[in-house]
Amino acid sequence: IGGLSVASLWTEVNRCGQNGDYTRALKALTKILHENRDDVTALHCKIVCLVQNGSFKEALNVMNTHSKVLGSEVVFEKAYCEYRLNRVESALKTIEGAPEQTDKLKELYGQVLYRLERYDDCKSVYTDLIRNSQDEYEEERKTNLAAVVAAMSQWEKAPLEDLGLPESTYELCYNAACALIGQGQLTEAFNKLQQAEGQCLSFSLSFQDVTEEDIESELAVIHSQMAYVMQLQGRTDEALQLYNQVIKLKPSDVGLLAVTANNIITINKDQNVFDSKKKVKLTNAEGVEYKLAKKQLQAIDFNKALLAMYTNQADQCRKLSSSLQSQNPGHPRPVLIQVAQLCREKQHSRAIELLQQFSDQHPESASGIKLTMAQLYLIQGHVTKACDVLRSIEEFKHKSGMVSALVTMYSHEEDIDSAIDIFKQAIGHYQSEQPGSAAHLALVREAANFKLKYGRKKEAISDLEQLWKQNTNDIHTLAQLISAYSLVDTDKAKSLSKHLPSADTMSFNVDVDELENSHGATYVRKKAAKVTGENLPKEQGQGEIKKKKKKKKGKLPKNYDPKATPDPERWLPMRERTYYRGKKKGKKKEQIGKGTQGATAGASAELDASKTASSPPTSPRPGSASGSSAAPSSNVVPPRQQKPAASGATRKKAPQKKKKGGKGGW
Repeated sequence: IGGLSVASLWTEVNRCGQNGDYTRALKALTKILHENRDDVTALHCKIVCLVQNGSFKEALNVMNTHSKVLGSEVVFEKAYCEYRLNRVESALKTIEGAPEQTDKLKELYGQVLYRLERYDDCKSVYTDLIRNSQDEYEEERKTNLAAVVAAMSQWEKAPLEDLGLPESTYELCYNAACALIGQGQLTEAFNKLQQAEGQCLSFSLSFQDVTEEDIESELAVIHSQMAYVMQLQGRTDEALQLYNQVIKLKPSDVGLLAVTANNIITINKDQNVFDSKKKVKLTNAEGVEYKLAKKQLQAIDFNKALLAMYTNQADQCRKLSSSLQSQNPGHPRPVLIQVAQLCREKQHSRAIELLQQFSDQHPESASGIKLTMAQLYLIQGHVTKACDVLRSIEEFKHKSGMVSALVTMYSHEEDIDSAIDIFKQAIGHYQSEQPGSAAHLALVREAANFKLKYGRKKEAISDLEQLWKQNTNDIHTLAQLISAYSLVDTDKAKSLSKHLPSADTMSFNVDVDELENSHGATYVRKKAAKVTGENLPKEQGQGEIKKKKKKKKGKLPKNYDPKATPDPERWLPMRERTYYRGKKKGKKKEQIGKGTQGATAGASAELDASKTASSPPTSPRPGSASGSSAAPSSNVVPPRQQKPAASGATRKKAPQKKKKGGKGGW
């Protein structure tokens, strides 16, 4: 091929590039490279065409094959191909090894850092890009920065930082809502999502050829996030309805489908497991692991293990939870799933061993594990062991809820000394950390009341004195203190009683009649009955004569003999009397219920003359086989007759009536 034809090929490449026909451009470039295999420009153009066609592997092969010739000319293209092939670590090395950090490399660097969940570094890259560049891509950079802020809020629980980002587009508004969700501001987040929904709808309708399906597909991610907020707010029915609408649309984003399906599974829990088994397949779609954050993938795996437990797939549950534990050795949730499965199998002892083992290996994550262990001990009835486990949790040791639980359990076991010791330790902690605080005084009050309840008035004196010193106007506490001192130091009790208010100052305006007639009154004064004309009072001297009730003589049995000594066991049931020998079992009663209606096997055998030894043999009965030996009728159960049911009518079993004799119907 001459030089003229090579020039014409380059003209073809240029024209195809402008038209976006990269396939034809590749054909022309192949012919050019056939003439000069190491033409750097042709190789670079070929790589660009392959990238535009989505042939990332082939483009990477070309770069690796001609790496010496190309050098650092195609660093961006190589890093981009590695990024698109989900080789994120390789892309990071390629970018960091570049001789010069161009703007487009920085853009790609930000994307790679986001995928690696290095959000702080990513935020710095995008902040620098926004500050130092002015082009038509500024809005996209701000959108990416907003996404980084949202990820930090959701996955790292970082406080929100005002970076002055606008909310002019629905993407920016959506990312702002996600950041608010991470901070727990659900109402504000929902309002932002509604704002994003309106902006997205307006933007989509601005295109003439847009369809309703396109609009719904664009709104799907916003609707899924709105459903998530509803779920967090407890509006599960509305959330489930919205989730199912998103699933029916079958969006192309496998990450969106996986998250939506997972959230439906969490709503179903142990109910509607067949629907959950269908939805879990959506979480296994190809490429999901590259679309979601690590915490999202972790949550999906946890829910798969729980679903296996709820569907009674014990082996599958154990397999998944063991795999999760090896991947997350310090995370307590895989162990808790295994323990839940063991509890379903009634293996509580093995479950406690597993919890104890994890608690010893990972003391930093042992708080929730020990609470579960205490619950299992309570299920088994080992209250003291449960208390010992709870007391070993330093994080919750002096919390009011923990103190209340321990005191209640020790009281149940009648171990009052241990309960008082719990109060003592908690009060000592608050005395040193928060003296005089509301929590401190509340504990002192409860301790004093507890000691008084169980008669430990001497021990309650110090607590009551502390409370009274805090508030000398508290008459109730003063009265309790005087009562406690009356057993120990009567002089002290008398001196304290001087602080009690006088009787005049304690008098209240109380309506006695209203108090007596109230619901809480133990005695209610009876009101005088109204006097009517019929019930006039009788004259003096005419007292009411009380009618004396005649005592009825007890009825005696008909066969009563006054001379005979009554049976001393006559008050006992017949079965419990010493002389009871039980009922005699007759042959007739054994045959009751056997045979056809109106037939008695014993009677028929006695009346059958052919069965007696003295009677001469007769001809066989109709229907019996000739020559066969006749079996005793008492061992033969004739077929039961059944009344045929009317066609089309519902069959009901009629109540069985007692047979009066002969052949009768039902």
